Amino acid sequence: MSPNKEQSSMLEQLNKQRQKVSSLVENRVHFGAKGVELSIYDTYENAEHIRLCSSEVLFCGMLTGKKVMHVNSCDYHQPFLPNESFVLAPKQAVYIDFPTACLDRPTTCLAIEISRDKISSVADMLNCAQSTQAPHYEYHSELVHNEHNAQTQQLLNRLIHLFSENDPQRAFYIDLALNELVARLLQQQSRDFLFQQINQGYINTGIHAAISQMQQDLTQQLDIEQLAKIACMSRSKFFEQFRVTMGTTPQQWLHGQRLMSARKQLQQGENVTSVAFSLGFNHPSQLSRSFKKAFNQTPKQYQTQYLKKQSN
Repeated sequence: MSPNKEQSSMLEQLNKQRQKVSSLVENRVHFGAKGVELSIYDTYENAEHIRLCSSEVLFCGMLTGKKVMHVNSCDYHQPFLPNESFVLAPKQAVYIDFPTACLDRPTTCLAIEISRDKISSVADMLNCAQSTQAPHYEYHSELVHNEHNAQTQQLLNRLIHLFSENDPQRAFYIDLALNELVARLLQQQSRDFLFQQINQGYINTGIHAAISQMQQDLTQQLDIEQLAKIACMSRSKFFEQFRVTMGTTPQQWLHGQRLMSARKQLQQGENVTSVAFSLGFNHPSQLSRSFKKAFNQTPKQYQTQYLKKQSN
């Protein structure tokens, strides 16, 4: 069987299981593997204050529709939309509203329950692979709400396929994909912590100081010589330490920050042309190409979808 036919057959099998509806609210199809469980939840009617909690870390990814998540312990109340993830710490309860769910347009999300032993082992692997000057990776028991880049979205799609197939090496491939998902979570938490340090004035390394300078104006052209001076490093050392700390080059990091800023401006209803020029892109088409490559949508498609979800 060709890969495309095999994939279609697999998705058809998964959809058949999802059609066996036993509950109109959070109807569940689940798959298990060593140290992890994946569930797909479909909700077919408006509902409020549905409790969700797990004894392990719970990684949730929205597929269709809209949820509103409430976490009383940290006074958090936010919409949860497709291409976003919501990570609950162990035993952290969340209460969910389903404002748009209906029979012909169910609200659908996936939830991956990940053991703390798995997270610790991935953190250990990341720390062993890094130099002593790199940030230390460890899981922080707190809520995480992120928008996905294209790589994370592709990874989640791959996990759905892996869990629902019958390949003899299924467990091995699931473990590889799960390692990548956990690594992305840990890296995101480490970067968020680094930015908190910068915003609160706890700048204690040259790289922190250089990043603070870059954040002040995302439209500026990179002056590597100037940034290296701020970091008190040679040019080559600055590149090396920046990659170790941020996992990417200064230019790629700045480009990513511009795209994230573009997404926030689009959410506020700004038009694509003004967003492009305000962030230093030479032409709106340059923003559109970069945005679609990163998020698998044009800026206009993203804005239309986001504003529609917000208004529902």
